[in-house]
Amino acid sequence: MSQEKLKELSDHIAVLSAEGVQAANSGHPGMPMGCSDIGSVLWSKHLKHNPADSNWFNRDRFVLSAGHGSMFIYSLLHLFGYDVSKKDLQDFRQLGSKTPGHPEFGHTDGVETTTGPLGAGISNAVGMALAAKVQGEKFNTADHTIVDSNIYAICGDGCLMEGVSSEAASTAGHLGLDNLVLVYDSNSITIEGSTDLAFTEDVAMRFRAYNWEVIECNGNDLDAVDSALTLAKQSDKPVIIVATTIIGKGSPTKAGTHKVHGAPLGAEEVSGLRATLLGGEAFGVSDSVKDFCAITAAAGAEAQKVWEADFAAWSQANPELLKEWNAYQNHELPAEFSFPDFPVGESIASRKSSHMVLNSLAAQVPYLLGGSADLDCSNLTRLDAEGDINTGKFDGRNLHFGVREHGMGGIVNGMINFGGMRVYCSTFLVFADYMRPTIRLAALMNTPAIYIFTHDSFFVGEDGPTHQPVEHKAALECIPGLTVLRPADANEVKAAWEVAIRKTDGPTALLMSRQNLTTLAGTVDNDVAKGAYVVKAESGATIDLILMASGSEVDLAVQTANNLEADGKSVRVVSMPSSTLFEEQNAEYKESVLPGAVSSRFAIDYGSSISWYRYIGLQGASHCLDRFGECGPGGKVAEFFGYTVDALTTEVRDYLA
Repeated sequence: MSQEKLKELSDHIAVLSAEGVQAANSGHPGMPMGCSDIGSVLWSKHLKHNPADSNWFNRDRFVLSAGHGSMFIYSLLHLFGYDVSKKDLQDFRQLGSKTPGHPEFGHTDGVETTTGPLGAGISNAVGMALAAKVQGEKFNTADHTIVDSNIYAICGDGCLMEGVSSEAASTAGHLGLDNLVLVYDSNSITIEGSTDLAFTEDVAMRFRAYNWEVIECNGNDLDAVDSALTLAKQSDKPVIIVATTIIGKGSPTKAGTHKVHGAPLGAEEVSGLRATLLGGEAFGVSDSVKDFCAITAAAGAEAQKVWEADFAAWSQANPELLKEWNAYQNHELPAEFSFPDFPVGESIASRKSSHMVLNSLAAQVPYLLGGSADLDCSNLTRLDAEGDINTGKFDGRNLHFGVREHGMGGIVNGMINFGGMRVYCSTFLVFADYMRPTIRLAALMNTPAIYIFTHDSFFVGEDGPTHQPVEHKAALECIPGLTVLRPADANEVKAAWEVAIRKTDGPTALLMSRQNLTTLAGTVDNDVAKGAYVVKAESGATIDLILMASGSEVDLAVQTANNLEADGKSVRVVSMPSSTLFEEQNAEYKESVLPGAVSSRFAIDYGSSISWYRYIGLQGASHCLDRFGECGPGGKVAEFFGYTVDALTTEVRDYLA
């Protein structure tokens, strides 16, 4: 490829990006302009991709971690023939367009993950690289290589300042992900000004300490970028290319300054940029660049064709592996699952029954894998019959994320978005706060991650209020698209896991107890999948009171109801493991569970009351915890806060009076 063609392509990336931002009068032109040479070389000479089939499984993946520079990827997608038109570029950042302010997975052809929150794309790229390694280990044979994708990501100074990048990079270095190349756009500028205001660390030294290979180059020199990318593919470690660039390169008056980071250049400057570099009308693309990009697209189509022929030969030679491949790709599930039985009256923590259910599920779903943030002995998330994934070893199903909750969430998103696997991860519920940004991104992307959050109440006990979740269930329920389930006992655990594994259009959070829970008679036949159901029916023809709870508090509600019925009251108990799912039901079902005519309602929760108001109404009441916990044995803390059957019975009697 001639330097002239690469330079012309680079100029188009820069100009189209500046024009898109100018048309919107909003956006970030500096990064796309400064990285235009990197984009030109990477997408035309190194990235294995086929614009005619953006979902080809063995393609390389490209992640723009610096998602604010979204016109960079939109310009590339348009130039190489993805489903991003000239009008889409002109509609940048407009309502309903294919080109939103930050790239969105599932919204724009060719976008592999949603980026924008800085650093998150790095963790996604690590997850994609790990997913490629795991599936390559599973399906590649001595004669056929079916999975060998490389993952390329571009990040900026802001990405590397965010802590999630450290967590993810440390994980990648430990695992030895040699199929990962991170290009660091080192332009020394952030929104406020020069990076030396707040960021003076030696990034190269930092990544060497993570066990990455470091390559440094001039990011505005086409040959230097090409050489760096060529070397990167030969490394036996993950690689960071520290590419020094000029932000807003080409801008006559703003290049190299923070003024070009997050604001349009101005109509006159953009017009002058096109006149100097390209000529022609705004958003125009020269025939020579169209032809040049078409050659790359044709090469990608040919690479896919060669892969498909190899895949056909592999399929014929490995019929059993092909069955497993299809199960992975199609997420095949049995019509009915076989789960352990839990006798009524048995006492078992839901984290423990979850472990038993998870292991039985893993035997029936071979593409399910996951792990914990250094807590699998407490979260009980280990797949006992499976090996570990670790440094250079990718044939197991147990992941060890270390104490890196935020990175863990982003890695899981990347693994799932790569395709072929379902992945779970776990930590204590209180530490869901550390990974909330990646949970939110999973919900935004409809990525079906599964989160196992254990130690779901003050029954954590002696660890005290720092480890006792109070507001966390309610906070998770606020995330649109996240299904939150808090099962009352082992029977509800089975149903909750089935909901999670069958859900393919968004993430699920399973909240499990540390303390033992009694398996209830009323949960044997349950409607967990509908979010709420009557776990204990009223004794009379009318209902005097509805008691409602989720999780471990359901048993408390049942026992309290028994006491009240001894007083002659007719009490219904509703188990509500998931308000998320309950709100998806029709009005008729909701009425059958919570009749509108019954205004006497009382909720019991070891955490925040905020989730219950829509169900108890103005005339209802609750016994909840709207303050932080206390240090002490869990039972003693429960007694201190009034969570005993006798205390609750007295309180509800007073409410009814």
